[in-house]
Amino acid sequence: MNSNFLEKRYFRTLFLVLIPLFFIPLISVAQQAQVSGKLIDSKTKEPVGYAQVALFATAQDKTPEAYSDTNESGEFNISIPEGNYLLKAFFIGYKDLIVSDIAVNGATNLGPLTFESDSKNLDEVVVETSKLPVRSTLEGLIITPENNLANAGGTLLDILRNTPSVSVGDDGGISLRGSSNTNILINGRNSSLTQNLDQLPASVVEEIKIINNPNARYDAEAEGGVIDIVLKKGIELGTHGGAEATYGTRGRTNLGGRINHRNLKFNVYAGYNYRNWKSIGERNSSRLIFEDNEMLDQTTKSSDSDIGNNLNFGADFYFGNNTLSYEGVFQANETLNINTLYAQQRRLGQDFDYIRRNNESESDDGLDNALIFEHNFKEKGHLFRATASHSFRNQFKTQNIEIFNNTLILDSENLTGRERAFTDEVRNITVLQADYIQPLENGKFETGLKSNIREFDNDFIYQRFDEGSQDFVRDPAVSNRFLYQDQIHAGYLIYSGVKPKFEYGLGLRGEYTQVDTYLYNSEEENQQRYFNLFPSVQGLYKLNDIHGIKFTYSRRIDRPRAWRLNPFPNITDSLNVRRGNPNLIPEMINSFEFGHLANFEKTSLTTNLFYRKINNQIDFITIIEDGISYSQPDNLNFAQLYGVEFIGTAELTDWYSLNGGLTFTRIVVDASNISEEFTNKGFTWNAKLNQDFKLPFGFNFQLAASYESPEIQAQGKSLAVYYLDTSLQKSFLNNKGSVTLAVRDVFDSRRYSGNSLTNSFSQDYYSKQETRIMLLTARYNF
Repeated sequence: MNSNFLEKRYFRTLFLVLIPLFFIPLISVAQQAQVSGKLIDSKTKEPVGYAQVALFATAQDKTPEAYSDTNESGEFNISIPEGNYLLKAFFIGYKDLIVSDIAVNGATNLGPLTFESDSKNLDEVVVETSKLPVRSTLEGLIITPENNLANAGGTLLDILRNTPSVSVGDDGGISLRGSSNTNILINGRNSSLTQNLDQLPASVVEEIKIINNPNARYDAEAEGGVIDIVLKKGIELGTHGGAEATYGTRGRTNLGGRINHRNLKFNVYAGYNYRNWKSIGERNSSRLIFEDNEMLDQTTKSSDSDIGNNLNFGADFYFGNNTLSYEGVFQANETLNINTLYAQQRRLGQDFDYIRRNNESESDDGLDNALIFEHNFKEKGHLFRATASHSFRNQFKTQNIEIFNNTLILDSENLTGRERAFTDEVRNITVLQADYIQPLENGKFETGLKSNIREFDNDFIYQRFDEGSQDFVRDPAVSNRFLYQDQIHAGYLIYSGVKPKFEYGLGLRGEYTQVDTYLYNSEEENQQRYFNLFPSVQGLYKLNDIHGIKFTYSRRIDRPRAWRLNPFPNITDSLNVRRGNPNLIPEMINSFEFGHLANFEKTSLTTNLFYRKINNQIDFITIIEDGISYSQPDNLNFAQLYGVEFIGTAELTDWYSLNGGLTFTRIVVDASNISEEFTNKGFTWNAKLNQDFKLPFGFNFQLAASYESPEIQAQGKSLAVYYLDTSLQKSFLNNKGSVTLAVRDVFDSRRYSGNSLTNSFSQDYYSKQETRIMLLTARYNF
C-alpha cells in the first residue's frame, strides 16, 4: 500500500468526519416563536428606525441569543425559541433600553417601547480591553502594544524588544527565556508571513500572547513556547477606526489607517500600512587560526532600504448562534541592500587584501486567507469551531557581487571579478482544524483535530562572469534547487477540572509527522516518518483572593526548519560560509514551570521557576577548512536551562506606574558527541523596565530600559546588549488624538558582539546598526 493511497484515504476520512460536524448545529432547531415591538423616541414620539434590538438569556451574557434591526417605522420582529429573555435596544444618541423578564410563549408583542435620548455613545456588548501593557496569566503573558508609548511608529520586533523574557537578536531572531526556537502564530494560525517580523507594523497588532508552556491544544512545535500575534479587526458596535503617521531621522516613514463597522449581524474591517525604512550599519570580525598563525580581519558596511505595504481585512457574519468569519492579510515588500566587505588576510606568510561588494534586491509578497466557522451552543462555553486557512509567500532575491582583489580601495579600475545569484523561494502553508469544547458540571472537555501541510521550494542559481565569453556562466557546483515538504496531522484531548480553590488541566496530543526533502542537482532525497505523544499538565491553587500557585508541564518537539536543512551556501562572504544540514533530527523537550501569582488592587507580581531539558539540541558549529570558515547547524547531545523569572506591574501613584521583568537562567550545553571542547555552561540574565509618568497639561513620559547579559553557546558566547528608549506623548480631543516624540537607543549603546574559542581557532565579531533614531508619531482614533 503506497503513501499516496494512505494520504488520500486520510483526507477522505478527515473530510467525512468534519463535514457532519459542520451541520450538527443546524439540525437541532427548537420550536421558534416571534417577539415583536416598536421603538418610539421619548420626546418626539417619532419611531426610531434602524436601531439594533437583541434578546439575551441573562443580564450577564455578552452574546445575544437573537437580534434584529428596526425598520424605518421603528418596528422589529425576532424569531427565537420559547423561554425567558432580557431585551436590549441600542442606538447612537440614546440610552440603552433594557426590558427584563420577557416570557416568550408563542407570538409575543411588546407594543411601543420608549427610547430616551443620551449624549453618550452606545455601550459595548464586549468586555473592554485592559489598559495594562503587560498582564500575567496561567499560561504566560498578554501584551497590549497600544498601551506602551515605546511601540509608537515601530514594528512587531520593537514590541518584543520591550517585552519581559523576550530577546531579539541582530538578525531579528526571537529568544524566549534563552531558547531561540519559538512557534510564532498570526491570529492563532501557522503563517508564512512570520518569516520576517520586521515587516509587520506595531500599529496593526491588537495584542500578543506569550505562552511559555503550552498545553495540548497548541502545536507541540518549538522549544521556547508559543508567541501568538493577534491583529486588529474591530469588535465594538458602530463605526470605528484610526490613523497613524510617523516620520523620523533618515526619512523613515510609516503611514497607516484602519476602519471597521459592526452591528449585531455583521462586522467588516480593513487596515492598510505603508512603511519606508532606511538604515545603515557596520560589522567587524577577526579570526585567528592557531596552527598556521593565519589571521583574517573583516569590516562590512551596509545600507538598507525597506519599502513595505501591509493590508489586513476581513468580515464576521453573525446568524443565530453561529459566526462565519473571513480573515485576510496581504503584504508586498521591496528591499534594497548594499553590503561592502573589506578584508585583510595573512595566510602562509603572505598578505592578501580584497573588497567584496554585494548589491542585493528582494521582492517579498505574501497572502494569508482564513475561513472560520463557530457555533455557540445554548450552554455558556459550549462551542464548536472549524478553520481552514492557506498562507502563501514568494521571495525573489537578486545578488550582484563585485570583487576587487589586492586592494582596499573601492574603484572600478580595481574590479577583478563579478558574480551574481538569484534566489526564488515559494512557501505554502495549509491548515485544517476543528475544535470542540463541552462544559461539564465541574470543568470542561476539549478535543480537536489539526492538519498542517507545508511546502517550501527554494531555487538558487549562482553565476560567475566569464571573461572569455563576456557573459555570466552558471556554476553547477553551487547552484541547486531544494524542496522541503512536511505534513503534521494531530489530535488532542484535554480535561479541565474546577474546584473552589483548585483548577487543573490534563492534556494529551498526538502528532504524526511526514517530512520529505529533495535536492534536484544531486537527486538526493531525505524522508522521515514518526509519531509522538505530547502530554501536558496545568494546575492553579488559589491560596486566597490575592495569591495563587501554579504548575505546568509539557513535552514538546522542535523540528528542524527548512532553512536549517537547506544545504545551500550563503555566498555574501566567500571566507565565512553559512549552510544548512539536511541530516538534522528533531529536538525533544521536557519543560516544567512552578510559579506564584499575586494580584493586588494596583499591583501584580508573578514569580516563575522553570526547567527545560532539550535532547538533540540544535546549535551552529563552526569548522575551518583551507582558510574558509563553514558554519552549519548540528545536533548536540543535550542542553539544559533552568532559572527564575519575576514579572511585575504597579500603579504606585496617580502619576507614576511601571512594569517589567527580570530573568535569571543557567545554561548547560553538551556537544561532546561532536567534540569535548564544545561542552559549555554559563549563567545569563536579562532585565526590562518600563516607567510611565503622567505629567501636567496632558503629557505622558516614558523610559524603557533593557539589559541582556552575556549568553553562552556551544563554542563561545555572545556579549551583553543594553539600551534606553524615551517617549513623550501629548494627548488631545478627549484622548482620541495624540502626538508622540520618541528617541530610540538614547546612548547609542545597542550593539551585538561575541566570540568563539576552540582548540584550532578563535573568532570575534561586533555588529552595530543605526539604532539611535528619533521618531515623531501622530495618531487619531474615532
